[in-house]
Amino acid sequence: MALTREQVVGTAVGILSDFGLADLSMRRLARELDVQVGALYWHVKNKQELLVDVAARLLGGIEVGVMHPGAPEDPGAARAAVGHLARAVRAALVPVPDSAEVVQLAQTMQPAALRPLTTLRELLEEAGVPPARSAWAQHLLLNHILGSVAAQQDRAVLEEAGTERGGPDLGEEAFAWGVDAILAGVLGVREPSPRTA
Repeated sequence: MALTREQVVGTAVGILSDFGLADLSMRRLARELDVQVGALYWHVKNKQELLVDVAARLLGGIEVGVMHPGAPEDPGAARAAVGHLARAVRAALVPVPDSAEVVQLAQTMQPAALRPLTTLRELLEEAGVPPARSAWAQHLLLNHILGSVAAQQDRAVLEEAGTERGGPDLGEEAFAWGVDAILAGVLGVREPSPRTA
């Protein structure tokens, strides 16, 4: 059977999920698929392109079509949808080691490939963030999501190793509080006045 891009990406997701990003090499991927490394390059140009596809697959199960509140005059519903989507992105990434790093790379390289994250920006605008600032607000919220994912994964690794950990639990409750704080900030801050000489 001929190798497909879907198989390549699916196997890459499996390696990432089971072993982490350090083990997701093109050589390892080729070995898992029982093909020569060169066969992979018929489907993806390079590892960076592969990681964009992996990130899109990780976020692909999130239903973004139901996120829009439908009524542009209802910023409260849009704000609630932002929180819902942020929690859905976090939930999709927490189980997969190094997923935060993969999504960050993909967002930097091809942001349009990650539909849930473009929806996040649209919802921020519907909630009242000016379009000129929505990319900044999206970036701030995405940093919170990915930081929370990484912290949760680090905590799980320490627990599995039986290592004592310090500091507060930064799980779902802390994450939700952070989303609310970010939204309160970006929706409540007035535009700065122009500087006068």
